Amino acid sequence: MADQDDVLHLIDDSGHTPEIDTRRRWKVAVIDDDHAVHEGTRFALSDYNLNGQGLEILSAYSAAEGRELMKAHRDIAAVLLDVIMETDSAGLDLVEFIRNDLQNETVRIILRTGQPGQAPERRVIVDYDINDYKAKTELTADKLFTSLTAALRSYQQLERMVQTRRGLEIIIDAASTLYDFRSMQRLAEGVLTQIASLLNVDCAGILVLRDGGDIGQSFSVLAGSGCYRRFTDHREPQSLDADLRQMVEAAFQRRKHDFADHRTVLYVRTGSGREVVVLLESARELSDTDRSLVEIFGSRLSIAFDNVILYQQLQDANSQLEDRVSERTRALMTANRRLSSQWLRLQRANAFKNEVLGTVAHDLKNPLGVILGRTEMLSELLGVDSAKEHIATQVDHIRDATKRLTVMVDHLIADAMADAFDITIRRESVDIAQLVAEVAEANRPLALNKQQRLDVSAPANQTAMCDSDRMREAIDNLVSNAIKYSPIGGRIVLAVEPDGDALCIRVNDEGAGLSPEDIARLFGRFQRLSAKPTAGESSTGLGLSIVKRIVDMHGGTVAAHSGGPGQGSTFSIHLPAAKSN
Repeated sequence: MADQDDVLHLIDDSGHTPEIDTRRRWKVAVIDDDHAVHEGTRFALSDYNLNGQGLEILSAYSAAEGRELMKAHRDIAAVLLDVIMETDSAGLDLVEFIRNDLQNETVRIILRTGQPGQAPERRVIVDYDINDYKAKTELTADKLFTSLTAALRSYQQLERMVQTRRGLEIIIDAASTLYDFRSMQRLAEGVLTQIASLLNVDCAGILVLRDGGDIGQSFSVLAGSGCYRRFTDHREPQSLDADLRQMVEAAFQRRKHDFADHRTVLYVRTGSGREVVVLLESARELSDTDRSLVEIFGSRLSIAFDNVILYQQLQDANSQLEDRVSERTRALMTANRRLSSQWLRLQRANAFKNEVLGTVAHDLKNPLGVILGRTEMLSELLGVDSAKEHIATQVDHIRDATKRLTVMVDHLIADAMADAFDITIRRESVDIAQLVAEVAEANRPLALNKQQRLDVSAPANQTAMCDSDRMREAIDNLVSNAIKYSPIGGRIVLAVEPDGDALCIRVNDEGAGLSPEDIARLFGRFQRLSAKPTAGESSTGLGLSIVKRIVDMHGGTVAAHSGGPGQGSTFSIHLPAAKSN
C-alpha cells in the first residue's frame, strides 16, 4: 500500500492534472472508514476519463462526514459507499438520508462491503434504493471501472431527464408569463429572464428586433442583461460595440440558431415578418439538453412576439375607433346645439310674430280708424261746393295718419331685421364724427318744425370699425327720439369724444327726463314710458330696442342717464375705437 501511495503522489504532481482541471469533471464520493480504500480507489481511477471528463474524487471517512459531504455537493454523480462504519448499518442509514431527506434521486449509489453476510445482497437491493452491490474482495480495478462507468452513464441520463423536465416546466410556465406581456420592451426583458432561468446559469444577454426581412435594414435593441444592460439603460443608453453589432448582423444573415463554446445565438422570425435575435454569453458551455430546451423555447417566441404586435395593433385600432366615436359624438353634439339654437330662434321668431301682430292690432288700429273716419267725412262733403276748405282739412288729417302708419310699419320692419340671428355685420373703418354730422343734418328739418336747436360737437378723425348703415340707424333713432320728447324750443346736443379704447357718442336733450322705472325697462320691446312726445307724435316702443341690438352686435354698449323727471336725458353709445396703424 506504501508503493501505491508513492505512485499516487507522482500522479498528482504530473503535468496531466492541470489539463484535467480545466475541464468539467465527474464528482465521485468515496465514503469509507478505511483510509486504504480511499487511496486504492484514487490509484485505480487516476486515469479515468468518460466523454472527455475526468474525475473529482471527494472523501468522507464516516457516515456523519458523508452526510455533510452530500449536503455540500448536490451535484455528486456517484457514491462508493461502505456499509459498515460507525455502526453495522451506518451505510444503509446514509442511503436512507440521501434518498429521503436530501430527496436526491439522481446520484448513483454503489455499496461496497467487506462483510457481505452482515448485509445480504438480495435484502439490500430490495429494501434500499441502491444501484449496485459489490463485495470489496471482488471489486477489482476493471470491475470498479465498469461499475462506475455504468453508474455515471445512468446518472447522465437521469440528469438529462431531470433537466428536460425542469426545462419543460419552465417553458410551460414562461409561455403563460410571456403571453401576458403587452409591450415589446417588457416581452424582451421577460425573454432574457426566462432563458437565464431555463439554463439555470447567470448569463449576459441582448435582444434585438428588426422590422421586415431586408438585409441591411436597421434594428433596435429592446432589452439587455448582465454586461449588455448598458445598451438599454434609459438614462444613458449606448450604441452597440463594433464586434457585437457584427455578430448580430451575421445572425440576421445566417437566419438560424448558432451554439458556440460559451455563446448562444437564437434567431426567430415572427408570422408578421419581423426578426428577433437573442445573443447570450454564459459562464459554462451549454449541454445538448440545454440546447434542445433553448431551441424549443425559441420556437415559442414567435407566437409571443406576434401576440404583442397584434395587441398593439388592436390598441391602435381601438384608439382610432375611440377617436372616431369622439369625433362623431362631437359632431352630433354640435348638430344638436345647432338644432337647439335653431329651435330657440324659431321660438323667438314666433314670439316676435305674436308681438308684431299684437302691436299691429293695437298701434295701427287708431291711425286706420282716423283714415276710415276722414274718408267717410270726405264722401259727405263732396256734394257741397262750399266744403272745399273742410275737404282740404280732412285730406291733411288722412296724410298725417298715413305718415304715422308708415312710420310704424318702417319700425316694425327694421326691428324684424335686427331680430334675425343670421344677420351679418359688415365691419369697416368709419369716421364716426362725419356719420353723426350726416344724421344731424337729416334730422334738422324735424327739429326746426319744433323750433328746436340741434348742435353737434365732434372732433375730426374719430374712427371705429363698424357697419356704417346699421350705426346710422342706431344714432338716427336716438336723435329722432330726442326731437320727439324735447319741448318746443328746446336744445339737443350730439357729441363724439374718445373714452379710453372706445369712442363715446352722446345724445343729450332737455325733455321730460326718465324715472328709475323707465330706465329699468328702457331698451325692451314695445315699452311705453312715462314721458309723452311733446307734439303728439306716435311711438311703437321699438326704437330703443333696435338701438341696443345694433350696438350689441358691434360689441359695444348703450346706456341712458337722467336726473329724474323734468331734467332731460342723456343716451350714450360706446364703440371700440379703430386701432391706429
